[in-house]
Amino acid sequence: MSYDTDDEKVEAIKRWWKENGMAIIVGLVIGIGGILGWRYWGEYRDARASEASAIFDQVLVLSANGQTEAVLVQIQKLTDDFSATPYATLGALLEAKAQYESGDAEAAMAALERVIAGAPDPAFAKIAALRLARIQVAAGQLDAAARTVATHDVSPELAGDFAAVRGDIAAARGDVGAARQAYEQAIASGSGFSELIRLKLDNLPAAG
Repeated sequence: MSYDTDDEKVEAIKRWWKENGMAIIVGLVIGIGGILGWRYWGEYRDARASEASAIFDQVLVLSANGQTEAVLVQIQKLTDDFSATPYATLGALLEAKAQYESGDAEAAMAALERVIAGAPDPAFAKIAALRLARIQVAAGQLDAAARTVATHDVSPELAGDFAAVRGDIAAARGDVGAARQAYEQAIASGSGFSELIRLKLDNLPAAG
């Protein structure tokens, strides 16, 4: 479209702005707001992770000093305020350790079951399941331990450790042959507790 005079051009621009100007402003506001909002969210997320990390560091120090009650208070804070971060899961693992060392095996198992159910990373769930199975064996819950192992023994990295638990279950049931086979598998798979497993293997009754 052409205009004969500058006045016509100005009038055309005014009409166009009247019809479209507000939409442009709104679009700019939304666009800028989106950028600022995303930046704010990133800063907020980083700050939350930093705060959770600081609390978890406190938990590690308290745990090393055997301050179980203080450990549980800080872990509860992680659970309540930072459940969306990995630190809440790590805290629950330490909670289970603290509870078990204080003599409360049931509370320890409950904490590990929460990790298994809600871990953001499958690796955390497998570690929790391994620890749960060990506590179940120690508590004489052999059938429950066997179910835990059967469900979660799916990781090559932990195959040796799960085999060791199967050996413990078989030994507790008096099945020497199965215990020996499981312990040998655990050693062959490179369990981090090979020396302890070797001791258990050597202490098994001779095949009769």
